[in-house]
Amino acid sequence: MRFCEKLKKAIDELGLNQSQVCGLTGKSKASVSQYLSGKQIPSEEVQSEIATALGLESDYFSKQDRTVVVLPASDLRDGVIPRLSVETVAKLMRVNHTTIRKGLVQGKYDWGYAVKTSEDRYSYFINAMRFQEIEKVKVEGLWY
Repeated sequence: MRFCEKLKKAIDELGLNQSQVCGLTGKSKASVSQYLSGKQIPSEEVQSEIATALGLESDYFSKQDRTVVVLPASDLRDGVIPRLSVETVAKLMRVNHTTIRKGLVQGKYDWGYAVKTSEDRYSYFINAMRFQEIEKVKVEGLWY
């Protein structure tokens, strides 16, 4: 499967839109559009960075066809960007956790997203590196 097809599949399975992909990866809308259309194929290093930013295994795009595996929120290493919990982000931003959850569902934050898992339930992914970079908040205990 080509990179553009794998990227489309991952985006679809994660329930993301193009704007959310741009925010999470730090890539421009034009670049993401080029990737999705197959007009441009990023280097293997950039492919790995995109996979990691989306919460996928870093080698997702370089391996043969496989299903999307969203990594757990635990502190993993080996190129995996750490995740933050909604509660941690709420404390750091000094707001209620409900505010963070609603913002993630509405796509208001470039450092995370919500995936609808059932009628009234969501799973949340918050990229710790992007959060720290965008919000200019030092997150203690990150290992990088």
